Amino acid sequence: MADDEKLQKVLARSGLGSRREMEVAISAGRVKVNGKVAQLGDRVGPNDQVSLDDRPQNLKGAEESARRVIMYNKPEGELCTRKDPEGRRTVFERLPRLKGERWIAIGRLDINTSGLLLFTTDGELANRLMHPSTQIEREYAVRVMGEVKREHVVNMVNGVMLEDGPARFTDVQEFGGEGINSWFHVVIMEGRNREVRRLWDSQGLTVSRLKRVRYGNIFLDKRARAGEWVEMEQSEIDELSTLAGLEHRKAPALTPDEQNRWSRDKQKRRPVRAMKKPPQRTRKPR
Repeated sequence: MADDEKLQKVLARSGLGSRREMEVAISAGRVKVNGKVAQLGDRVGPNDQVSLDDRPQNLKGAEESARRVIMYNKPEGELCTRKDPEGRRTVFERLPRLKGERWIAIGRLDINTSGLLLFTTDGELANRLMHPSTQIEREYAVRVMGEVKREHVVNMVNGVMLEDGPARFTDVQEFGGEGINSWFHVVIMEGRNREVRRLWDSQGLTVSRLKRVRYGNIFLDKRARAGEWVEMEQSEIDELSTLAGLEHRKAPALTPDEQNRWSRDKQKRRPVRAMKKPPQRTRKPR
């Protein structure tokens, strides 16, 4: 580990959670450095002793931390949280188990949205890919109820004012259908809460189905049906690393024990019925 790095950055890089989650943990007094409760803004070096929830942590340098990434096809009805007080199903329940690490979600989807979710063991990669300054495209397939007029599309591309600030689609493409079954593909550059739905709502139109189909340069494909995950190939991880402005790092090979555990996890987690795919038609110019 390099000298004098931000505490939350080192914790996230070591696979203990996203940088934001680690900031929350520090603020809650759950992190100690050399036996003293840490504060936001603290920095640590290679000789500092750090604990989370009174458990000593073996912090990793950038060259030591694993960078695994999996693609998950989230079905509707699952929550993007580790635990739900009401006992509802969460996305983390379906992921392969890790030893000494944890999966960090790259972005979120609300309970009624399905599609592509990426998870990684590298907190710095997750932070870079989610940060608004990175300006990474997210593409969604949207089924809209109501008559969509050209002026609606123009308004959403030019930008509208929502309750939490201005928002816009960088692209809107029609994918066919009519009436209550009109499909579009839209692209946004940030991941604000229910942003796609709220943009359509601003035009008096209702989103009846929503599925994320792309995050940056990663497309949801047939390798993962609804409720299934697949480990990303090294070339795909390298593309994500480049997108995030990070050096490439070889994903460690699974040990025989990990291979057996991941295989058993995949067998236990049966896929669920996927949402109906939008019609694949030639895109019409905007």
